[in-house]
Amino acid sequence: MILQRIPVGPLQVNCFLIGCPQTREAAIIDPGDEGERILDVLRRLELTAKLVINTHGHFDHIGANRLVVERTGAELLIHRADLPLLENAARHAAMYGLQVTASVPPTQLLDGGEALELGTLNLRVLPTPGHSPGGISLCVDGHVFTGDALFAGSIGRTDLPGSDTEQLLAAIREQLLSLPDETIVHPGHGPDTSIGREKLSNPFF
Repeated sequence: MILQRIPVGPLQVNCFLIGCPQTREAAIIDPGDEGERILDVLRRLELTAKLVINTHGHFDHIGANRLVVERTGAELLIHRADLPLLENAARHAAMYGLQVTASVPPTQLLDGGEALELGTLNLRVLPTPGHSPGGISLCVDGHVFTGDALFAGSIGRTDLPGSDTEQLLAAIREQLLSLPDETIVHPGHGPDTSIGREKLSNPFF
C-alpha cells in the first residue's frame, strides 16, 4: 500500500493519501487545508484520487474538500450523522477565529460497516462516534486511520457539542482495541502509534 502523511492547516491535521500500487487509485483522508499541496503530492506519487473520506465533519478536517473534489472528480464520503457538522463548518471555524471554505456536498453517506474498494485494497469503515456523532475510522492492510477518536496516549475531545465520552470509550474498545496489536494507528493529529502500545500505555484504558 502506498501511504503518505501530510500535516496541514493551523491545527496540523494529518491528511493521509493511501493508494493501490497496482491501479494507482487513491483515497484522500481528511483534506483539512492546503489543497494545492495535497494535489501536488498526489501528482508526485502518480496517483489518481478516487475517494475523499472525512473521518468526521469538524472544520479542521474538511477545509480542502471543495478544492480537492472539484479538481479530481473524486467521490466525497462522510458518515450521515456528521452531515450537519460538515454543512456548518464555516460557522464553527469562525468561533475559533478561523476561516474555512465550505465543502461540496458528499456523494455518499456512510453508516459504518461498509467495505470500500480502492483498486486491490479494501477499506473497512469502523464506526467510532463520541468525538463527533458520526466519527469513523478506516482499517486497511494492517493500518487504521482513527481521525480524532484515538491518539498516541490519548483520545479525542469530548467537550464539544454532540460529543460523548462514554460513547467514544466504548467505540474505541469495541472497534479499535479489538484489532491485532501490531495494527499501526494513524491519528488525525500527532504521531503514529499501535493498537498494542495503546492497550498497554494509554491512560484512558
